[in-house]
Amino acid sequence: EGIDLVVAGAGFSRDMFAMGKESGTPIVPIVSSAKLARISEGLGAAAVIVEGCEAGGHLGTDRSARDIVPEVVAAVKNIPVIGAGGIGDGRGMAAALMLGADAVQLGTRFLVATECTAHDNFKASVLKAKDIDTVITGQITGHPVRVLRNKLTKIYLQAEKEETGKENPDFERLEDIGRGALRRIVVEGDTQMGSMMAGQIAGLISKEQSCSEIIQELMAESHEVIQKQLARF
Repeated sequence: EGIDLVVAGAGFSRDMFAMGKESGTPIVPIVSSAKLARISEGLGAAAVIVEGCEAGGHLGTDRSARDIVPEVVAAVKNIPVIGAGGIGDGRGMAAALMLGADAVQLGTRFLVATECTAHDNFKASVLKAKDIDTVITGQITGHPVRVLRNKLTKIYLQAEKEETGKENPDFERLEDIGRGALRRIVVEGDTQMGSMMAGQIAGLISKEQSCSEIIQELMAESHEVIQKQLARF
């Protein structure tokens, strides 16, 4: 189909690199360790996105991007490293660059972009969020997810607590609670029973902007922060 780039997350497959080579499509996997970054480079990744536990949605680690990014930068040889997770403004971007990242990826900040087609109720929830309003669900399943707190997370976490420690946890029960929850918020705007995936940085986001405005602000802020730091030396 002539796709320019594939960002691959929610798991890792060696097959995708072969498919990328066959079609001439660059593959950029999301990784959470130096080992996986080295494997990705060896398989032909065009770059790697290093995502820490601060990120929203599905998480691949309980470690911070601040710890993982330098390790990955030291591990790979010839491909760009993109930092992700917990970045919401130019200060976060500058910090990632100082850790050695070549670029950054932001999710939650662009969730409230005017071009984003997510339901307005979802955007409003992110804009109202405080710095302690995210929680991680699904840890018992091995597939943790960071979301904004609501009625769904209260129900899910209680069920998760009840299943923890059992010899045979009822994962189907947990699956039933979460089934269709992302659609409920993104499409239907149900802020009570929807899975409002958002990063820890949600509390820092307070305004809706266009993608262009967000990028320009990020570049200006990061440049200002870096110049101030350089002036101290």
